[in-house]
Amino acid sequence: MARIGFIGVGNMGGPMARNLMKAQHTVTAFDPLDTALAAIVEAGAVQATSAAAAVEGADAVVTMVPAGPHVREIYLGAGGIIAAAAPETLLMDCSTIDVTTARNVAGAAAERGLDMVDAPVSGGTGGAIAGTLTFMVGGSEAAFAKARPILEHMGARIVHCGPAGNGQAAKVCNNMMLAINMLGVVEGFTLADNLGLDRQVLFDVVANSSGQSWAVSSYCPVPGPVPASPANNGFQPGFTADMMVKDLRLARDAAMKSGTGTPMGALAEALMALHVSAGNGPRDFSSIIETIRAGG
Repeated sequence: MARIGFIGVGNMGGPMARNLMKAQHTVTAFDPLDTALAAIVEAGAVQATSAAAAVEGADAVVTMVPAGPHVREIYLGAGGIIAAAAPETLLMDCSTIDVTTARNVAGAAAERGLDMVDAPVSGGTGGAIAGTLTFMVGGSEAAFAKARPILEHMGARIVHCGPAGNGQAAKVCNNMMLAINMLGVVEGFTLADNLGLDRQVLFDVVANSSGQSWAVSSYCPVPGPVPASPANNGFQPGFTADMMVKDLRLARDAAMKSGTGTPMGALAEALMALHVSAGNGPRDFSSIIETIRAGG
């Protein structure tokens, strides 16, 4: 089994690291948040005092950190991962960041002869715990072949999206589409309420009709029809509104740099940012239904 350095063991990274340990990999973990690090150490990981220390002696490194600046710092900064990694170490960044940063960091890794993939995930904390995440992977064929056996211990679907940065491209496209789709579902269920149509009846119709989508069948934003959806748990997050705004901003950045018009994405970002500004950032993004019900 592999020796894996894991940097970022919070809500997503922690369960992912646990699944690697369940698969008998040795995990050396680092996180600047003491409580997150203590929890994974209690679960059986070896504690590291820094990102560079977590990389020492590792066959592979997994990073799951909040944003592009964090990725640049831990990979390219003084005492960073690229400088600390041994020549055969595989680098896997599972953060959701901008495409440009992903490609720049992968280029720096390649200059040192290191294989690297960007491998952002879809599936939320539930998928991380269950080991059913989808990984969207950017990198060379050789790097993907090395990464896949490790990623399979944390996810159910491992998709090679092309060269470096394409995993991030797939992720921002997916999440922009999810936000747009969820807003349509939210408006439909809100309209149904106002027309006196029972929610379960609408769900039964839509789930078997042309309006069907993952946002309806797996993440329905009203209590009742989908027991496992956040709407049935006070909108405790599988994926927070804060994180959705972050991803929509990444999509906007990618759209601007590529000269792509995304008017629905821009509207989704504006509405989700309004929802967050009212103090809903830590709640699940599907709680946007409350803002829509209140008339925006």
